[in-house]
Amino acid sequence: MPPKDPIYAFVDIETTGSRANIDRITEVGILTLDNREISEWSSLINPGVYIPNNIQKLTGITPAMVNAKPSFDEIAHALYLELKDKIFIAHNARFDYSFLKAEFKRVGIEFSPKVICTVKLSRRLFPDQGRHNLDTLITVHGLKVQNRHRALDDATLLYQFWQRCEVLFGPDKLLSEVEYLLGRPSLPPHIDRELIDELPNRPGVYIFYAENKQPLYIGKSNDLRSRVMGHFQASLSNRKEMKLSLQVRDIDWIETGGELGALLLESRLIKERLPSFNIKLRRSKDLCAWELLEHGDQLEIRLVSHRELKPGRQDNLYGLFYSKREALQTLQSIAKRNQLCEGLLGFEKLQPGNSCFGFHVKQCKGACIGVEPRRLHDLRIQMALQKLKVSIWPYPAAIGIKEGDDIHVFDHWCYLGSAINESEVEELLRDGAPEFDLDIYKLIKKALQSTPTTDIVDLQHYQAYSALS
Repeated sequence: MPPKDPIYAFVDIETTGSRANIDRITEVGILTLDNREISEWSSLINPGVYIPNNIQKLTGITPAMVNAKPSFDEIAHALYLELKDKIFIAHNARFDYSFLKAEFKRVGIEFSPKVICTVKLSRRLFPDQGRHNLDTLITVHGLKVQNRHRALDDATLLYQFWQRCEVLFGPDKLLSEVEYLLGRPSLPPHIDRELIDELPNRPGVYIFYAENKQPLYIGKSNDLRSRVMGHFQASLSNRKEMKLSLQVRDIDWIETGGELGALLLESRLIKERLPSFNIKLRRSKDLCAWELLEHGDQLEIRLVSHRELKPGRQDNLYGLFYSKREALQTLQSIAKRNQLCEGLLGFEKLQPGNSCFGFHVKQCKGACIGVEPRRLHDLRIQMALQKLKVSIWPYPAAIGIKEGDDIHVFDHWCYLGSAINESEVEELLRDGAPEFDLDIYKLIKKALQSTPTTDIVDLQHYQAYSALS
């Protein structure tokens, strides 16, 4: 049974002063995050010493509020159990930790949790931010607080900051920073710490290898180090990630200019190296599409195999499917939803003068026997397939998409490669278009929707030059 996810305790205390060996705790507030579930624990504490006036004004905690409250000795056991086996998170954590450690020591309890300081976390995640005190975090991140300088309210602020970091950077990045700050990252047994330290916080593709350099898994990320560490952190709770971590013997990576470059490289490497843990993005030798052909005043639909496909150049292709089975299932489902004749679509052999089976069960409007005009039926076929229409390449020739120092070169939905200068662009164009790839087609379509026109380079001139060379 895999270990549970870490349990986090967001902690804040109020005290009578700043010296742990002399001053005492007046309040403890804890907000616990356990598997996305939140619980609270708090208590006022009788410090047994006078609370200075300036502290009373700052915290609002007066002697009258704590006189009848338990001493630390009385709540020590319950408090220890509340913090036991949790990662201790506090702002200026040394302050809160040193006070609690000193108080526990006075009653004979050893207190040594794993500690995360949110000041250090803020500095790592927001290096350009000038200040990192709690009031600054409230202002910068729009955190909400009811009673500033009360323990549970300030502990809740830390959790809000944690949530904000998770939204901005993602859970993998946050877990990576936690491991870094703890100084004890969870790594597979055969992976050296030095190798992990070399991983850059940049976009690219990473490759996990098993023994004998056999590729196990290939992935991409905008932050290579965080993503790789995310795999190892997830191995504590995810069976597949645990299996991967136990088999990995080496890690390699290739940096790219950005996310698009990483996606393209990941797709190509998976198809070339066929890593055992990758299921998606495998090369399909059975790629096919439906083609609508006009014969006189009627439409005929036929399945076009991989060898005949010229996506981007053919204006009558629909679908693009990884297999004949997927193509047939999709068309049959469309036929049933739209009451199309499965006989005319080729799923059933029609006898002269007889209707298809679907007509008898009201799943066909009768185009097979003339009840519905054939032209209307063909029009409905075109309308039903419209969402699956394969787009014609919208440019007169090849294009490049700029990303950092790279230019990704495409022609008729095919990815030719990436270049960093004109000579490399010309070389890619001279080599010609590679085999059409459905995953690449989807990536390019999505990229063109979000890429500014200023980052799209018309390569028609280069293509004409390459043809003459």
